[in-house]
Amino acid sequence: MSVTTSPATTDTAPLLRITDLAVSYAAPRRGTHLGTGAALDGAELEVRRGEIVGIVGETGSGKTTLARATVGLVSPARGTIEFDGTDLGSLRGRALRDFRRRGRVQLVFQDSLRSLDPDLDVAALVAEPLDIAGGLSAADRSQRVDEALQEVGLEPGAVLRRRPGQLSGGQRQRVALARAIVTRPDLLLCDEPVSALDVSNRNLVLNLLDRLRRDLDLAVVIIAHDLSSLAGIADRVAVFYRSRLVEQGPIREVLESPAHPYTALLTASAPSVTRHHRLRPDDVCVPVDDERAAWTADGGCVFAARCRFAHDACRVQPDVLPLGPTRTAACYVAGRWDQPAQPTQPTQPTQPQSTQSTQPA
Repeated sequence: MSVTTSPATTDTAPLLRITDLAVSYAAPRRGTHLGTGAALDGAELEVRRGEIVGIVGETGSGKTTLARATVGLVSPARGTIEFDGTDLGSLRGRALRDFRRRGRVQLVFQDSLRSLDPDLDVAALVAEPLDIAGGLSAADRSQRVDEALQEVGLEPGAVLRRRPGQLSGGQRQRVALARAIVTRPDLLLCDEPVSALDVSNRNLVLNLLDRLRRDLDLAVVIIAHDLSSLAGIADRVAVFYRSRLVEQGPIREVLESPAHPYTALLTASAPSVTRHHRLRPDDVCVPVDDERAAWTADGGCVFAARCRFAHDACRVQPDVLPLGPTRTAACYVAGRWDQPAQPTQPTQPTQPQSTQSTQPA
Protein backbone atom coordinates (compact mmCIF):
# COMPACT_ATOMS: atom_id res chain seq x y z
CA MET A 1 0.00 0.00 0.00
CA SER A 2 1.39 3.39 -0.92
CA VAL A 3 1.63 6.19 1.61
CA THR A 4 0.34 9.57 0.48
CA THR A 5 0.51 13.01 1.95
CA SER A 6 -1.75 16.03 1.67
CA PRO A 7 -0.94 19.70 1.13
CA ALA A 8 -1.30 20.41 4.87
CA THR A 9 1.96 21.59 6.42
CA THR A 10 3.31 22.42 9.85
CA ASP A 11 3.70 26.09 8.85
CA THR A 12 0.11 26.90 9.85
CA ALA A 13 -0.99 27.32 13.46
CA PRO A 14 -2.65 24.22 14.96
CA LEU A 15 -6.44 24.26 15.15
CA LEU A 16 -6.24 21.77 18.03
CA ARG A 17 -3.38 21.68 20.50
CA ILE A 18 -3.38 19.16 23.37
CA THR A 19 -0.65 19.56 25.97
CA ASP A 20 0.32 17.24 28.85
CA LEU A 21 -3.18 15.77 29.01
CA ALA A 22 -3.94 13.29 31.78
CA VAL A 23 -7.27 11.53 32.32
CA SER A 24 -8.14 8.96 34.96
CA TYR A 25 -11.29 6.94 35.53
CA ALA A 26 -10.30 6.02 39.10
CA ALA A 27 -10.17 8.03 42.32
CA PRO A 28 -6.95 10.07 42.62
CA ARG A 29 -4.15 8.69 44.76
CA ARG A 30 -3.40 10.60 47.94
CA GLY A 31 -1.15 13.56 47.26
CA THR A 32 -1.67 13.48 43.49
CA HIS A 33 -4.23 14.56 40.91
CA LEU A 34 -3.93 11.35 38.91
CA GLY A 35 -5.92 8.23 39.71
CA THR A 36 -4.59 4.71 39.81
CA GLY A 37 -6.46 3.86 36.61
CA ALA A 38 -4.80 6.42 34.34
CA ALA A 39 -6.33 6.29 30.86
CA LEU A 40 -4.04 9.04 29.56
CA ASP A 41 -0.83 10.45 30.99
CA GLY A 42 1.06 13.33 29.40
CA ALA A 43 -0.63 13.14 25.98
CA GLU A 44 0.43 15.66 23.31
CA LEU A 45 -1.25 16.29 19.95
CA GLU A 46 -1.52 19.02 17.31
CA VAL A 47 -3.98 19.03 14.41
CA ARG A 48 -4.18 21.59 11.61
CA ARG A 49 -6.93 22.51 9.18
CA GLY A 50 -7.06 20.35 6.09
CA GLU A 51 -5.00 17.50 7.50
CA ILE A 52 -5.75 14.01 8.73
CA VAL A 53 -4.00 12.80 11.87
CA GLY A 54 -4.17 9.14 12.78
CA ILE A 55 -4.11 7.86 16.36
CA VAL A 56 -3.11 4.22 16.70
CA GLY A 57 -2.52 1.79 19.53
CA GLU A 58 -3.94 -1.36 21.03
CA THR A 59 -7.13 -1.52 23.09
CA GLY A 60 -6.79 0.40 26.35
CA SER A 61 -4.02 2.72 25.17
CA GLY A 62 -6.11 5.88 25.63
CA LYS A 63 -7.11 6.66 22.05
CA THR A 64 -10.85 6.98 22.63
CA THR A 65 -10.32 8.78 25.93
CA LEU A 66 -8.35 11.46 24.07
CA ALA A 67 -11.29 12.04 21.71
CA ARG A 68 -13.86 12.03 24.52
CA ALA A 69 -11.81 14.54 26.51
CA THR A 70 -11.58 16.81 23.46
CA VAL A 71 -15.37 17.03 23.14
CA GLY A 72 -15.90 17.36 26.89
CA LEU A 73 -17.32 13.92 27.66
CA VAL A 74 -14.61 13.31 30.28
CA SER A 75 -12.73 15.82 32.42
CA PRO A 76 -8.92 15.95 32.38
CA ALA A 77 -6.98 15.58 35.61
CA ARG A 78 -4.16 17.65 34.13
CA GLY A 79 -3.18 19.46 30.95
CA THR A 80 -4.85 21.73 28.41
CA ILE A 81 -6.97 21.33 25.29
CA GLU A 82 -6.81 24.42 23.06
CA PHE A 83 -9.15 24.79 20.11
CA ASP A 84 -8.59 27.68 17.71
CA GLY A 85 -6.66 29.52 20.42
CA THR A 86 -9.24 28.98 23.19
CA ASP A 87 -8.50 26.83 26.23
CA LEU A 88 -11.61 24.65 26.35
CA GLY A 89 -11.00 23.90 30.01
CA SER A 90 -11.50 27.57 30.84
CA LEU A 91 -15.02 27.72 29.37
CA ARG A 92 -17.83 27.83 31.90
CA GLY A 93 -21.59 28.34 31.91
CA ARG A 94 -23.01 30.13 28.90
CA ALA A 95 -19.67 30.29 27.07
CA LEU A 96 -19.34 26.51 27.25
CA ARG A 97 -22.96 25.92 26.20
CA ASP A 98 -22.61 28.28 23.24
CA PHE A 99 -19.42 26.55 22.10
CA ARG A 100 -21.05 23.13 22.22
CA ARG A 101 -24.18 24.32 20.40
CA ARG A 102 -22.18 25.67 17.48
CA GLY A 103 -20.86 22.18 16.75
CA ARG A 104 -17.39 23.26 15.68
CA VAL A 105 -15.97 20.01 17.10
CA GLN A 106 -17.81 16.78 16.31
CA LEU A 107 -17.20 13.18 17.35
CA VAL A 108 -18.29 10.19 15.26
CA PHE A 109 -18.64 7.24 17.63
CA GLN A 110 -17.31 3.78 16.91
CA ASP A 111 -20.62 1.91 16.86
CA SER A 112 -22.96 3.74 14.51
CA LEU A 113 -25.87 1.41 15.29
CA ARG A 114 -25.74 2.14 19.03
CA SER A 115 -24.99 5.85 18.62
CA LEU A 116 -28.02 6.50 16.38
CA ASP A 117 -31.45 6.56 18.05
CA PRO A 118 -33.32 3.56 16.58
CA ASP A 119 -36.68 5.32 16.91
CA LEU A 120 -35.72 8.33 14.76
CA ASP A 121 -35.55 8.40 10.99
CA VAL A 122 -32.54 9.71 9.10
CA ALA A 123 -34.09 13.15 8.60
CA ALA A 124 -34.51 13.65 12.35
CA LEU A 125 -31.12 12.13 13.21
CA VAL A 126 -29.16 14.40 10.89
CA ALA A 127 -31.22 17.48 11.79
CA GLU A 128 -30.86 17.04 15.56
CA PRO A 129 -27.55 18.97 15.90
CA LEU A 130 -29.15 21.87 14.00
CA ASP A 131 -32.18 21.77 16.30
CA ILE A 132 -29.84 22.07 19.29
CA ALA A 133 -27.87 24.91 17.71
CA GLY A 134 -31.00 26.85 16.75
CA GLY A 135 -31.13 29.91 14.53
CA LEU A 136 -32.32 28.20 11.33
CA SER A 137 -35.78 28.00 9.82
CA ALA A 138 -37.35 24.63 9.10
CA ALA A 139 -36.66 25.09 5.39
CA ASP A 140 -33.01 25.93 6.00
CA ARG A 141 -32.58 22.93 8.30
CA SER A 142 -34.10 20.65 5.69
CA GLN A 143 -31.76 22.03 3.04
CA ARG A 144 -28.71 21.55 5.28
CA VAL A 145 -29.74 17.95 5.97
CA ASP A 146 -30.06 17.22 2.25
CA GLU A 147 -26.67 18.82 1.57
CA ALA A 148 -24.98 16.80 4.32
CA LEU A 149 -26.43 13.53 3.03
CA GLN A 150 -25.36 14.32 -0.51
CA GLU A 151 -21.89 15.21 0.77
CA VAL A 152 -21.47 11.68 2.13
CA GLY A 153 -22.84 10.04 -1.00
CA LEU A 154 -26.42 9.29 0.10
CA GLU A 155 -29.49 10.24 -1.91
CA PRO A 156 -31.83 12.10 0.49
CA GLY A 157 -34.99 10.82 -1.13
CA ALA A 158 -33.88 7.22 -0.63
CA VAL A 159 -32.91 7.37 3.05
CA LEU A 160 -34.64 10.30 4.79
CA ARG A 161 -37.56 8.24 6.11
CA ARG A 162 -35.57 5.15 7.00
CA ARG A 163 -34.52 4.24 10.52
CA PRO A 164 -31.02 2.97 11.45
CA GLY A 165 -32.16 -0.65 11.53
CA GLN A 166 -33.25 -0.36 7.89
CA LEU A 167 -29.80 0.72 6.71
CA SER A 168 -26.67 -1.26 5.89
CA GLY A 169 -23.54 -0.83 8.01
CA GLY A 170 -21.92 1.40 5.41
CA GLN A 171 -25.06 3.53 5.12
CA ARG A 172 -25.29 3.94 8.90
CA GLN A 173 -21.68 5.08 9.08
CA ARG A 174 -22.33 7.65 6.37
CA VAL A 175 -25.45 8.87 8.19
CA ALA A 176 -23.29 9.31 11.31
CA LEU A 177 -20.84 11.34 9.24
CA ALA A 178 -23.65 13.43 7.74
CA ARG A 179 -24.94 14.13 11.25
CA ALA A 180 -21.44 15.25 12.25
CA ILE A 181 -20.79 17.56 9.30
CA VAL A 182 -24.28 19.12 9.15
CA THR A 183 -23.14 21.82 11.61
CA ARG A 184 -20.18 22.59 9.31
CA PRO A 185 -17.55 21.80 11.95
CA ASP A 186 -13.87 22.69 11.87
CA LEU A 187 -12.68 19.49 13.57
CA LEU A 188 -13.98 15.97 13.07
CA LEU A 189 -12.98 13.17 15.45
CA CYS A 190 -13.70 9.66 14.16
CA ASP A 191 -13.42 6.74 16.58
CA GLU A 192 -12.66 3.53 14.66
CA PRO A 193 -14.87 4.62 11.74
CA VAL A 194 -14.23 1.51 9.63
CA SER A 195 -13.55 -1.26 12.15
CA ALA A 196 -17.00 -2.86 11.74
CA LEU A 197 -17.18 -2.52 7.95
CA ASP A 198 -16.27 -4.91 5.15
CA VAL A 199 -13.40 -4.07 2.81
CA SER A 200 -15.48 -2.30 0.16
CA ASN A 201 -17.32 -0.11 2.67
CA ARG A 202 -14.09 0.54 4.57
CA ASN A 203 -12.43 1.94 1.49
CA LEU A 204 -15.55 3.96 0.68
CA VAL A 205 -15.61 5.62 4.13
CA LEU A 206 -11.86 6.29 4.18
CA ASN A 207 -11.98 7.86 0.73
CA LEU A 208 -14.98 9.89 1.86
CA LEU A 209 -13.08 11.25 4.87
CA ASP A 210 -10.16 12.14 2.62
CA ARG A 211 -12.49 14.04 0.29
CA LEU A 212 -14.34 15.80 3.13
CA ARG A 213 -11.15 17.20 4.63
CA ARG A 214 -10.24 18.65 1.24
CA ASP A 215 -13.68 19.89 0.19
CA LEU A 216 -14.63 21.32 3.61
CA ASP A 217 -11.11 22.20 4.83
CA LEU A 218 -11.72 19.96 7.84
CA ALA A 219 -9.19 18.91 10.41
CA VAL A 220 -9.76 15.18 10.87
CA VAL A 221 -8.56 12.82 13.60
CA ILE A 222 -8.99 9.12 12.87
CA ILE A 223 -8.63 6.65 15.73
CA ALA A 224 -7.67 3.20 14.47
CA HIS A 225 -5.91 -0.01 15.37
CA ASP A 226 -5.25 -0.88 11.72
CA LEU A 227 -2.19 0.93 10.41
CA SER A 228 -2.95 -0.13 6.86
CA SER A 229 -6.18 1.88 6.82
CA LEU A 230 -4.32 5.05 7.83
CA ALA A 231 -1.37 4.64 5.49
CA GLY A 232 -3.26 5.80 2.43
CA ILE A 233 -4.87 8.99 3.76
CA ALA A 234 -3.25 10.27 6.98
CA ASP A 235 -0.64 13.02 7.00
CA ARG A 236 0.69 12.35 10.49
CA VAL A 237 0.28 9.62 13.06
CA ALA A 238 0.46 9.49 16.87
CA VAL A 239 1.18 6.12 18.48
CA PHE A 240 -0.13 5.42 21.99
CA TYR A 241 0.72 2.57 24.35
CA ARG A 242 -0.71 2.04 27.83
CA SER A 243 -1.99 5.61 28.22
CA ARG A 244 1.16 7.28 26.90
CA LEU A 245 2.21 8.81 23.61
CA VAL A 246 5.29 6.88 22.47
CA GLU A 247 5.86 8.30 18.99
CA GLN A 248 4.49 10.98 16.65
CA GLY A 249 5.45 12.28 13.23
CA PRO A 250 4.75 12.27 9.47
CA ILE A 251 3.13 8.97 8.62
CA ARG A 252 5.59 7.99 5.90
CA GLU A 253 8.56 8.44 8.23
CA VAL A 254 6.93 6.77 11.21
CA LEU A 255 5.69 3.73 9.31
CA GLU A 256 8.75 3.17 7.15
CA SER A 257 11.40 3.95 9.80
CA PRO A 258 9.82 3.77 13.28
CA ALA A 259 11.79 5.23 16.16
CA HIS A 260 10.04 3.35 18.99
CA PRO A 261 10.14 -0.48 19.27
CA TYR A 262 6.39 -0.62 19.84
CA THR A 263 5.74 1.29 16.61
CA ALA A 264 8.03 -1.16 14.83
CA LEU A 265 5.91 -4.04 16.10
CA LEU A 266 2.75 -2.32 14.83
CA THR A 267 4.25 -1.88 11.37
CA ALA A 268 5.36 -5.52 11.39
CA SER A 269 1.70 -6.48 11.87
CA ALA A 270 0.72 -4.48 8.76
CA PRO A 271 2.42 -6.31 5.87
CA SER A 272 1.01 -3.91 3.27
CA VAL A 273 3.01 -1.03 4.78
CA THR A 274 6.53 -0.51 3.45
CA ARG A 275 9.11 -0.50 6.24
CA HIS A 276 12.88 -0.42 6.56
CA HIS A 277 13.18 -2.98 9.35
CA ARG A 278 12.45 -6.66 9.87
CA LEU A 279 11.55 -6.60 13.55
CA ARG A 280 9.26 -9.39 14.71
CA PRO A 281 7.48 -9.87 18.07
CA ASP A 282 9.96 -12.61 19.02
CA ASP A 283 12.79 -10.10 18.52
CA VAL A 284 11.42 -7.82 21.23
CA CYS A 285 9.76 -9.96 23.89
CA VAL A 286 11.28 -10.11 27.38
CA PRO A 287 11.17 -13.49 29.20
CA VAL A 288 8.76 -13.47 32.14
CA ASP A 289 11.63 -14.17 34.55
CA ASP A 290 13.70 -11.24 33.24
CA GLU A 291 14.04 -8.40 35.77
CA ARG A 292 12.95 -5.89 33.10
CA ALA A 293 9.49 -7.47 33.11
CA ALA A 294 8.84 -5.74 36.46
CA TRP A 295 10.15 -2.28 35.54
CA THR A 296 6.88 -0.97 34.11
CA ALA A 297 4.92 -1.73 37.26
CA ASP A 298 7.62 0.01 39.29
CA GLY A 299 7.27 3.29 37.36
CA GLY A 300 9.60 2.54 34.48
CA CYS A 301 9.02 2.88 30.76
CA VAL A 302 5.54 1.64 29.85
CA PHE A 303 7.06 -0.67 27.22
CA ALA A 304 9.98 -1.96 29.30
CA ALA A 305 8.16 -5.15 30.30
CA ARG A 306 7.96 -6.13 26.62
CA CYS A 307 11.22 -4.68 25.33
CA ARG A 308 14.52 -6.54 25.17
CA PHE A 309 16.20 -3.24 24.26
CA ALA A 310 15.40 -1.84 27.72
CA HIS A 311 18.40 -0.93 29.88
CA ASP A 312 19.01 0.75 33.24
CA ALA A 313 17.74 4.19 32.16
CA CYS A 314 14.38 2.60 31.31
CA ARG A 315 13.65 2.13 35.00
CA VAL A 316 12.28 5.70 34.69
CA GLN A 317 9.58 6.59 32.14
CA PRO A 318 11.25 8.64 29.36
CA ASP A 319 9.87 12.00 28.32
CA VAL A 320 8.66 12.61 24.77
CA LEU A 321 11.78 14.01 23.09
CA PRO A 322 12.21 15.67 19.69
CA LEU A 323 13.96 13.61 17.01
CA GLY A 324 13.80 16.42 14.48
CA PRO A 325 11.53 19.29 13.49
CA THR A 326 8.49 17.04 12.92
CA ARG A 327 9.09 13.85 14.95
CA THR A 328 9.04 12.92 18.63
CA ALA A 329 9.42 9.68 20.57
CA ALA A 330 9.45 8.55 24.20
CA CYS A 331 12.40 6.14 24.07
CA TYR A 332 15.95 6.38 25.42
CA VAL A 333 17.29 4.69 22.30
CA ALA A 334 14.80 6.15 19.82
CA GLY A 335 15.79 5.20 16.30
CA ARG A 336 18.77 3.25 17.63
CA TRP A 337 17.07 0.25 19.24
CA ASP A 338 18.49 -2.09 16.57
CA GLN A 339 21.96 -1.34 17.96
CA PRO A 340 23.36 -2.76 21.24
CA ALA A 341 21.69 -0.86 24.10
CA GLN A 342 23.88 1.33 26.28
CA PRO A 343 22.80 2.72 29.69
CA THR A 344 22.98 6.33 28.54
CA GLN A 345 20.51 9.15 28.11
CA PRO A 346 19.40 9.85 24.51
CA THR A 347 20.47 13.48 24.71
CA GLN A 348 24.17 12.57 25.08
CA PRO A 349 26.13 12.99 21.82
CA THR A 350 27.09 9.94 19.83
CA GLN A 351 30.75 9.18 19.19
CA PRO A 352 31.95 11.34 16.27
CA GLN A 353 33.92 8.51 14.68
CA SER A 354 30.78 6.38 14.26
CA THR A 355 29.22 6.43 10.80
CA GLN A 356 26.44 3.96 11.49
CA SER A 357 22.98 5.07 10.40
CA THR A 358 20.61 6.22 13.12
CA GLN A 359 17.64 4.68 11.33
CA PRO A 360 16.48 1.09 11.85
CA ALA A 361 17.96 -1.32 9.34
